[in-house]
Amino acid sequence: MNIKKIASLKVVGAVFATALLSSAANASMIFDSGIPSGWSCTGNCGTSGADGDITSSPIGGNYGWVSTENGEYNTNLSIGTDETTGTILQSSLFSANANDDLNFFFNYVTSDGAGFSDYAWARLLDSSFNQVAMLFTARTLETGTIVPGLDMPLPEATLTPGSVDIISGAPTWSPLGGSSGDCWDSGCGYTGWVESNFKIASAGNFYLEFGVTNWNDEDFQSGLAFDGITVGGVVVGEPPVSVPETGTLALFGLALVGLLRRKK
Repeated sequence: MNIKKIASLKVVGAVFATALLSSAANASMIFDSGIPSGWSCTGNCGTSGADGDITSSPIGGNYGWVSTENGEYNTNLSIGTDETTGTILQSSLFSANANDDLNFFFNYVTSDGAGFSDYAWARLLDSSFNQVAMLFTARTLETGTIVPGLDMPLPEATLTPGSVDIISGAPTWSPLGGSSGDCWDSGCGYTGWVESNFKIASAGNFYLEFGVTNWNDEDFQSGLAFDGITVGGVVVGEPPVSVPETGTLALFGLALVGLLRRKK
């Protein structure tokens, strides 16, 4: 292999690696400037870096969150009659191809317990706000599995780990407001970061929704943190600078393979 071919291989390889790193970097920056413009919040939404017991996500940087602290009524899934105040955050409309993977990380945090079964969720909605998939649920429980949520719709996403118990103790986390560092009986704590992956069956336009609600009272708050949201490897949020499309990455890969196959 001559010097020119070696140089070409190095250039293509470097560009391909840079594209992959750029995609990962943009995933980590989605919430670094706050909730992206065009997203809709009813209740109390925000962004944070590592805060108390809640670390940065595996992606790094800031994460987004919703909290029942200063929440509003009618922000729930209407699975019963005991929901009170909460928060819903919906992304701006985004497009996806058939078989694209929707990925993100989440962490459920609750200061409630002992029968006050606050809960959180994420859903994929179509362009008319109809549910396409219940991605996951998480629910305060005295003992046992927090994810999926007890007596709630089963998750349609693949979760890693598949079921999660609470990391018990009074959670310290600013989005809980006055409930940060507090705990109502057994069940309070946080899940740690859980990965969610869902394969979108059909191409279309979608919204991603995150929500959390109080149950049976308005005291002892709960919240949900989330980060690293991508669809088909592309960040969901404001159009970021220089995010490589899947097709672009594929062209880099084909170029590299072509060079490798060339004879001396």
